Amino acid sequence: MNVIITGASRGIGRATAETVSGPGVRVVVNYLQNAAAARETADLVEAKGGEAIIVQGDVRSERDLKALAAALPSVDLLVHNAAVGALKPYDKMRSGHWDLTLESSLRPFWLLTKLAPLADGANVIGISSMGSQRYIPGYAAMGAAKGGLEALTRQLAVELAPRRIRVNTVCGGLIDTDSLKYLHDGERMAEIAREHTPLGRIGRPQDIANAVAMLISPQAAWVTGQVLVVDGGLSLL
Repeated sequence: MNVIITGASRGIGRATAETVSGPGVRVVVNYLQNAAAARETADLVEAKGGEAIIVQGDVRSERDLKALAAALPSVDLLVHNAAVGALKPYDKMRSGHWDLTLESSLRPFWLLTKLAPLADGANVIGISSMGSQRYIPGYAAMGAAKGGLEALTRQLAVELAPRRIRVNTVCGGLIDTDSLKYLHDGERMAEIAREHTPLGRIGRPQDIANAVAMLISPQAAWVTGQVLVVDGGLSLL
């Protein structure tokens, strides 16, 4: 199996790379700046018997996306995980902040899917968040980008269906990653989530990685165009 994961140097991307790895699996570990962290992810892939290919690249750059797409002769799994954006109230945001967020979190979902040499029967997985559906302070641009990603999931699922390519997205609740520190009052949000989540804790990167593994399994062969919410039940309240 040939795999490309954007933003794979840490957090959800790293957990996903390790989870899908194994003998006969080649994983392209994409990163933006932290080469040492990307190497750590590659070590995890190789420890499970897989082959890691580290590719530096900015998902906002079409040139970099073309290089990323060319790293493998064919792709069986493409995971759109990378997300960079401004976390500001709508009236404190500049046009550049808005463009940065959509260019890094939404545009690559379309463009890299188009550029990658997807094999017939491949899987494309987006990574979204509950900010696509619910209010989160300072999340205007990112929420719009994630909402667009979920809409695009449905469009791509139909357009790619003739090639048996399935397109789904995992929408995570609050996940314990470095991103928490950039959210407005992130620690308080984590406390509230721990208190009110029916399953009693906030999410871990592995929870999202497990959902990806489930969606690409043969047991999910009839599932496409769906947004799977993985949040411990918090959104039910």
